[in-house]
Amino acid sequence: MTTTAQLLLAEIEAHLARTGETATKFGLASVRDGHLVSRLRKGESVTLKTADKVRAYMRTVAEAPASKTPEASALPFRRILLVMGGGIAAYKCLDLIRRLRERGIATRVVMTSAAQRFVTPLSVGALSNERVLTDLFDLNDEQEIGHIRLSREADLLVVAPATADLIARMAHGHANDLATAVLLASDKPILVAPAMNPRMWHHPATQRNVAHLKADGVHMIGPAVGEMAERGEAGAGRLVEVPDLVTAIVDLLAVRAETATPAKANGPLSGRHVLVTSGPTHEPIDPVRYIANRSSGKQGSAIAAEAAALGARVTLVSGPTNLPDPPGVQVVRVETAREMLAAVEQALPADIGIFAAAVADWRVATAADQKIKKTAKGQAPRLELIENPDILKSIGHAAAPKRPPLVIGFAAETHDVIAYAQKKRTSKAADWIVANDVSPETGIMGGDRNTVHIVMPDGVESWPDLDKQDVARRLMARAADALAQIQLAP
Repeated sequence: MTTTAQLLLAEIEAHLARTGETATKFGLASVRDGHLVSRLRKGESVTLKTADKVRAYMRTVAEAPASKTPEASALPFRRILLVMGGGIAAYKCLDLIRRLRERGIATRVVMTSAAQRFVTPLSVGALSNERVLTDLFDLNDEQEIGHIRLSREADLLVVAPATADLIARMAHGHANDLATAVLLASDKPILVAPAMNPRMWHHPATQRNVAHLKADGVHMIGPAVGEMAERGEAGAGRLVEVPDLVTAIVDLLAVRAETATPAKANGPLSGRHVLVTSGPTHEPIDPVRYIANRSSGKQGSAIAAEAAALGARVTLVSGPTNLPDPPGVQVVRVETAREMLAAVEQALPADIGIFAAAVADWRVATAADQKIKKTAKGQAPRLELIENPDILKSIGHAAAPKRPPLVIGFAAETHDVIAYAQKKRTSKAADWIVANDVSPETGIMGGDRNTVHIVMPDGVESWPDLDKQDVARRLMARAADALAQIQLAP
């Protein structure tokens, strides 16, 4: 192992200890390699270029703590799509992304070709912790009409800096690059922050375009008045200060939360009860240690929120997570598998049961009352493990009304995903199994995206890589249709 690799590993270990970030997630976020830390620990070396990328990522994380302020933590809508235009003010977007992350607002970024001349996608991606999108014709991103998905899964679109050219193309409905295609396809609020030379801003053509966008319902902030980057130029045209832009974003998200009207009265699941389990379980070894799975609870929480949006009364039984309660959902917090089973049985009957929790398969037969100490001889303690209750199997094999008409389980596998899911569907008596590959290199555990296979009695339906919210929308739409067919059956 080279000295460079040894020093880098020491820095990484300190970073992981300080932030609590997992080694796999760190590797994926820094250089898109979930095995990076594992290989370094085994004595392998890395290139100087890789080391530089890793250190750049650690610096950005250190400068951008992910603490949440009360004003944003209560917002149910917290996903921004930032469209970056070209201009010297583009560098301010790095500070904007950092401040939004501090408020718990996730930011995905689309960069125009001009924006990339001022700020690199690498810098933007390191701060946003998301892949930066630049190309309308990227085959991977467009597999599922990517620009449509991008425009729909965000809660607010922000255009900053909005150049005269970008404003003109927006006003005239152009869609000749990813940025304008996303803006034209969006059904969400749009906030535009202009930045350009004062004479360009005051030009009649620009003013006509701005008036047109305002008439279309686009929100505007700025431009600010002051000195420009060009020597001797001053006036209206500066990008507004980042704190002012953050305030405008938070205010628009709050307005959307107040005016959002989920279709509860006449939604496809109106009058139905949907039960969802989510997150890990923690099985205590002693007062400070436990057995658990690496589940973030993001997928289950998204499913519960989508079920509520379709009109259902929703009960979410959640293991320990750091996620806020989905709006309009009754949340029951539990720690262990036995507590989760008891909460599930208490919540029944239900019309749909979705068991997305990553329940620990085993627990210690007798948890210690005090912290288990190391022995002088260095002998490891002997832990007797016993099997936890199988929640999905218990409900799947139950008779009505304990068994919901539609039972959907999840299968997280690392190999032979579909084969194991098919066996699980039969053995657990589930109607569907949602299967996914959670190998470290996929980044699914704890990430925001998922690639799933829906295993049903009549076959397997494989979905492309999607945001977990998008998976939830698709799954609940299919579940609502299936429940309607079940109710119609003689």
